[in-house]
Amino acid sequence: MSQRSFASAEYAMKKKRTRREKFLADMERVVPWARLIAVIEPLYPTSGRVGRQPIGVPRMLRMYCLQQWYGLADEALEDALYDSQALRDFVGIDLSRESVPDATTLLKFRRLLLANDLTKALFDEINAHLAEQGLLMRAGTIVDATIIAAPSSTKNEGNTRDPEMHQAKKGNQWHFGMKAHIGVDAESGLVHTVIGTAANVNDVTQAGALLHGDETAAHGDAGYRGVHKREEAKGPNWHVAMQPGKRRGLDQTRQWARLLEQAEQLKASIRAKVEHPFHVIKNLFRHKKVRYKGLAKNEAQLFSLFGLANIVIGKKRLLDIHARGAS
Repeated sequence: MSQRSFASAEYAMKKKRTRREKFLADMERVVPWARLIAVIEPLYPTSGRVGRQPIGVPRMLRMYCLQQWYGLADEALEDALYDSQALRDFVGIDLSRESVPDATTLLKFRRLLLANDLTKALFDEINAHLAEQGLLMRAGTIVDATIIAAPSSTKNEGNTRDPEMHQAKKGNQWHFGMKAHIGVDAESGLVHTVIGTAANVNDVTQAGALLHGDETAAHGDAGYRGVHKREEAKGPNWHVAMQPGKRRGLDQTRQWARLLEQAEQLKASIRAKVEHPFHVIKNLFRHKKVRYKGLAKNEAQLFSLFGLANIVIGKKRLLDIHARGAS
């Protein structure tokens, strides 16, 4: 029996199943792998250097997903695959017969996705799958944006900051980076539209582009006041939060003020769903800072992150559907 087999047997016999193993097992069941592979394969090279065949799409796609889920750089993912039996099992790597694909291989795969706008195509394919499963309703949209920080230091090779990133003031604090603008399904909380801009772009200017066109109602925080006057955002009935200063100034001894406060609380309860995708990519996927230079590369990654976030948000219902189909 080989050393790898002994290691596998010992690993399989361990009594505790880790959270990582549970998460990866769930993702194995709910991610529409065949559909995503079919998006990439027509543009994937079928031959490599002499004597070396390219690694298949299924393995590269799983590696790419691991990178997004765990916020790992190319080299860090390569090391993690050598360190973790759970990650190797998920990707399908047997160290007794093969080595882990190196960081350069993952870099080339990511460049392929970027050059062919495939992260957007994967995002759309995931949402098409979710819609077919009855998770994406499209009756209403919640719009919001979050700042993702970029390195502000000029202590680098070019002695400059990324020219496509900008600073913006939020509250009393200045932030340098980009903005992720999203349109979220008001029923399910799933992201249907993603736009990446510099941080200084006003939220309301992107509101119209975040609509899919079929919604009857749209919701936004106070940063979207005046959106109903914009030609590109007309169509749905907009429900925008009152400015915080005005809300704090309401005289709660008056009945009309109490009714306004109740209406604001109701609007806030609906808008709360838009925070879940941001929580997933920033706290679960650890994407609190941009990884690349330039908006194009970072926006491409946002499509991957929010597509995978949709899978995580819809995981429970997808697992139920999977269980019913298996029974």
